[in-house]
Amino acid sequence: MVSIESLLSKTDRIAVVGLGYVGLPLAVHLSHVFDITGFDLNRQRIKELTAGHDRTLEVPDQELRNAVIDYTDNPGKLSECRLIIVAVPTPIDEYRIPDLSPVRSASELVGKNMKKGTCVVFESTVYPGVTEEICAPILSAQSGLEFGKDFALGYSPERINPGDKVHTVDKITKIVSGSDDTICDMLAGVYGKIVKAGIHKASSIKVAEAAKVIENTQRDLNIALMNELALIFDRMKIDTTEVLEAAGTKWNFLPFRPGLVGGHCIGVDPYYLTFKAESLGYHPEMILAGRRINDGMGKYVAERVIKMLIKAGRMVHQARVAVLGITFKEDVPDLRNTKVIDIIRELMDYGIEVLVNDPFADPAEAQKYYGIQLSALDQMKGVDAVLLAVAHAPYKKLGLKKISALCEKNPILIDVKGVFGPVPAGELGIAYWRL
Repeated sequence: MVSIESLLSKTDRIAVVGLGYVGLPLAVHLSHVFDITGFDLNRQRIKELTAGHDRTLEVPDQELRNAVIDYTDNPGKLSECRLIIVAVPTPIDEYRIPDLSPVRSASELVGKNMKKGTCVVFESTVYPGVTEEICAPILSAQSGLEFGKDFALGYSPERINPGDKVHTVDKITKIVSGSDDTICDMLAGVYGKIVKAGIHKASSIKVAEAAKVIENTQRDLNIALMNELALIFDRMKIDTTEVLEAAGTKWNFLPFRPGLVGGHCIGVDPYYLTFKAESLGYHPEMILAGRRINDGMGKYVAERVIKMLIKAGRMVHQARVAVLGITFKEDVPDLRNTKVIDIIRELMDYGIEVLVNDPFADPAEAQKYYGIQLSALDQMKGVDAVLLAVAHAPYKKLGLKKISALCEKNPILIDVKGVFGPVPAGELGIAYWRL
């Protein structure tokens, strides 16, 4: 079986399967110590990385060019590797059921190409049991190898925070687990070479899987509480941010804020846990209640826009609204599971013309995934209202005055993230609302 010694001596190679937000930063850090093969099915992605550019902006171009990685879209190259790390997406489908097809496909591909003595590690978010009960049989069937004898398994959940240049992969404690203690120790050694924050050895793969899936479930529930408070305080005509700032003066008050909960983690992971729970005959009430609140915030924000238009005496039908930002998070180009689209579609249902701008989003992806054609800021002049949906740095730099100037008259600004605040907006005569 592969060992830390064979990897350090570069007798054996490590492969990272899936070079997205998780896989690429991991591959780059590992390349400082080990021989690395970076595999992705997307040929264009391989060409881009080989040329030294990462469109996700997770790895700076200079750092990428300095990394020695054998990029490939040839699955046969995996046969040269004895430690294979799988970092593919785990989304949900339109019915909010876990979509394990990327993990299954990756397991099939790895199984067809792995040799005896290989350890396969999964970093994708899954519910407890997926690695051993779903992936292991696929790997065995495709390779003809026996799990536990001819190949081993590990699970080490990713903790990448897209756009975060402080909490990078090397600065976040890494959970590792293995199909036996020897494998767990080996993986702790491998990851320990690049992760300076420390290694936590889980007692089993299922424990590690469960730890990952509850991390974002906890955040989801805390944000859901803030969103529910925002709904209540809005009806009371109390500014939620001011309430949270006042409450935050207590030493143990947690600094969560209301907002749109999208992306590929917080808005997705809880459904993996609830799916597994319901398969065992338990209906999780609190987790699903939090999901319902968070999934409904886009509609609520859109309704607030409508009310502000009506209050200002504007015609709702055929009104023009500028939406600034469509990615799921500030300063990242990731459009996956963005909840801004919920606002946009709700406004369109009212017959409103919605103009969308985003300095980070790929126009082709916005068109492909959501049918949205992105507009330049100068095409948005003369709108009836502006909705600042994502707190991108360029919007902050643009400033309150220039953003509100997009309105034809008597500016209306819906500031979802509370970037600017009601006092400066009031001084400029802006009808202002924040979540």
